[in-house]
Amino acid sequence: MNSGKYVFTQLLQFVSKYEFGKCVKRYNGDYHVRDLNCWNQFIQLFFGQLTSRNSLRDICTCLKAHKNKLYHLGIKQNVNQSSLSRANEQRDWKIFADFGEYLIKLVRPLYANSPIPNIDIDNDIFALDSTTISVSIKLFSWAKGKYSRGAVKIHTLLDLRGSIPAFIFITDGKYHDSNVLDIMVPIPEAIYLMDKAYVDFAALYNIHRAGAFFVTRAKVTLDYSVVECNYNIDENTGLRSDKTINLNGYKSKKLYPEMLRLVEYYDDEKKILLVFLSNNFEVSAIEIAYLYRNRWQIEVFFKWIKQNLTIKKLWGHSENAVALHIWVAICTYLIVVYVKYSLKSTLSIYEIMQILGISVFDKAPVKELITELEVNQNFKEKYDLFNDQF
Repeated sequence: MNSGKYVFTQLLQFVSKYEFGKCVKRYNGDYHVRDLNCWNQFIQLFFGQLTSRNSLRDICTCLKAHKNKLYHLGIKQNVNQSSLSRANEQRDWKIFADFGEYLIKLVRPLYANSPIPNIDIDNDIFALDSTTISVSIKLFSWAKGKYSRGAVKIHTLLDLRGSIPAFIFITDGKYHDSNVLDIMVPIPEAIYLMDKAYVDFAALYNIHRAGAFFVTRAKVTLDYSVVECNYNIDENTGLRSDKTINLNGYKSKKLYPEMLRLVEYYDDEKKILLVFLSNNFEVSAIEIAYLYRNRWQIEVFFKWIKQNLTIKKLWGHSENAVALHIWVAICTYLIVVYVKYSLKSTLSIYEIMQILGISVFDKAPVKELITELEVNQNFKEKYDLFNDQF
């Protein structure tokens, strides 16, 4: 990278303006726009996510303070909060969602061979779950949650190889998690890891008929008959049983008429018996337990984006603005992951985000910043100084 360019400008070189332009053209996003076009809007929101700005006002104030550098940063011009807010309200969020889908297709194959702890399976392995953002029902009247509160849900299908989101769906808080299964298109031979909220036998049977597999927790009220029991298990591993079952309930049996696998595993650390339900008879019982254990990667992902990206404080109140905001945050994550892979950095995504966040106005080569095995002393001093100031 050219050391004469700002770090933020160097990062933009990893972002395909051509592909973004295709998304804009698809929805006619720049129709009758003179100043703040979609690309400029995206860059400024990307800057806000990268530097963890809390509001649109923060973004505009920060860019205005460095207005002499904007051209060299790749930003056409700074705008006020009202202009940026209007753009977020009016520009179709699907522009940014489509660009996010492009980045997913770009990044996922790069991590296709990433290992998964205790798993030696070549299948695609996904974890499905949702995270909730609490909001004011008075400001976000469309985002109804439980108990007369406001909430926004981000339903995510996470590829466990590289922790790359493969599917994102944004709804209000009342949208039931299992309904997402009706929207998703299962990939043959893929394994989907889910918790109890996704036990919908009609949807699970659709996954089965598509040639895919699922591993979920069985509900306590599950009514079933044992067809066959595998007694060749090692209880020292935590396994308690490995059974082939049929559902007994009239409705359940009608929705899922084929046999299922039920695996019981005792978690000695938490002192709890876990009962897993799956349609996969090819892997061992202990692998079923290990597969479900890796589902917690999606909880780590949700925690990470809430701590390192501006997600909990939304930059708009309308449904369009919220969806646009979340997709820009996801795009930021994917761009950083892509930069990490491209520059072969050994640092974690967290470390890279921290370095880039306070280095956007530096002219150091970005490769030198994020390819060190350890954060150099100069950055440590700069980071400590930044924390002292705020």
